[in-house]
Amino acid sequence: MGLIGGIARTAVVAGTATAVSNRVSRRQANRWAEKDQQQADAQADEQQQAYEQQQPPQQAYAPPPPPPEPAAPAQADVLGQLQQLGELKAAGVLTEEEFAAQKAKILGS
Repeated sequence: MGLIGGIARTAVVAGTATAVSNRVSRRQANRWAEKDQQQADAQADEQQQAYEQQQPPQQAYAPPPPPPEPAAPAQADVLGQLQQLGELKAAGVLTEEEFAAQKAKILGS
């Protein structure tokens, strides 16, 4: 094998070594990139969870409450109605039974 054969063999070995070295470097760089991406994703998930925990809970839309029911007649109003009933009974317009029925109706009993 002469000088040219030795040089050719050295060139092939050097070229193969370079190709293998480059392939190993690329594979290692890809692994590091994947690892970095996984760490970044995990960190983003943690930040999202922390953000959600800091936010007040969202309240669902609720329709407005129904209007309040009309209040029962005020005490003064009840007394006024009872006075009118008493006057009607005294005037003879109402009988004792009618007076008792209306009084019970006003008092709610």
